[in-house]
Amino acid sequence: MPGFTSPRARISGIVGGSSIVLGPSEVAEGSFIDENTIVGYPTRGRLVRVLDRFKTSLEALENVSLGSYIGPRCIVRSGCIIYDETMLEDSVELGHGVLVRSGSVVRAGSRIGSFSQLDGMVLIGKAVNIQSNVYLPHLTKILDNAFIGPGVTMTNDLYPVASTLKGPTIGVNAIIGSRAVILPGVNVGEGAVVGAGSVVTKDVKPYTVVYGIPAREVYGREEYEQRKRAYELKET
Repeated sequence: MPGFTSPRARISGIVGGSSIVLGPSEVAEGSFIDENTIVGYPTRGRLVRVLDRFKTSLEALENVSLGSYIGPRCIVRSGCIIYDETMLEDSVELGHGVLVRSGSVVRAGSRIGSFSQLDGMVLIGKAVNIQSNVYLPHLTKILDNAFIGPGVTMTNDLYPVASTLKGPTIGVNAIIGSRAVILPGVNVGEGAVVGAGSVVTKDVKPYTVVYGIPAREVYGREEYEQRKRAYELKET
């Protein structure tokens, strides 16, 4: 499909010629939207209701899109799909192939690595660092300055397929190690650390370190920082 910019869109930044901007989307000043990206993709519910009214997919997409907001100084790399009714605040960066579903909000200064998915209404706080291939389901909340390692999977359905979904919450300044799994409704407290490969089945207290399957508390954040400093000194 060739590039397209909706006549309803407001574009102050740079949009790649092969990208598609749908509906009343806004790309604010200083933002860069790379090639082969879609901004303002409509939800399935609105799309299926109009499929018999239009002759082309682009007509259908454009006519039902409610638009997205891309704030100032954002970088959206190639292959991203950003659904409508989403907001990226200022200075947000997305890697290649990131999917952001309707209702998600990414607050200022956060970065999301390549091929990660915000698969529903997801809240990302300020200055959050999310690495590549991370899966965040509907109702997930990640608060300010948290770090999410590569390949982390969060879940929202304890007994699939259930009618009640509970997203996890990751606290301010928390660290989630690579390929950890966070179960539905789990709260990882402020400043807590989850070790790589752990499966977190219950809430994690603030400023504690947990790891294992299932994850268990092993020591506090203060000891973690001491071990980190010692490691860094040894490696210099």
